[in-house]
Amino acid sequence: MNEPGKKKDTSNKNLLMQYAGIGAQIIAGLLIFVFTGKWIDGKLQFSFPIFIWLMPLIFIIGTIIKVIKDTSTRKKDE
Repeated sequence: MNEPGKKKDTSNKNLLMQYAGIGAQIIAGLLIFVFTGKWIDGKLQFSFPIFIWLMPLIFIIGTIIKVIKDTSTRKKDE
C-alpha cells in the first residue's frame, strides 16, 4: 500500500535534484559568460563594455529556450 507514496516521494526528490542542477548550471554559466565578456572587452578596448552585457544576455536567452523545451517535452512524455 505504500508503493504509490514511495514512488511520488522518489519522483519529488528527482525533480528537486534536477532543478538544483539547473540552478547550479545557470550560476556557473553566468559567471563564465560575465568573465568571458569582461576579458573580450579588455582585449578589444571599446569605449563601452558591450560584451560584458552581451555575453550573459545570450546565455540567459539560450537558457530560457532550453528550459522551455525541456519542460514542454516532459509534459508531453507524462
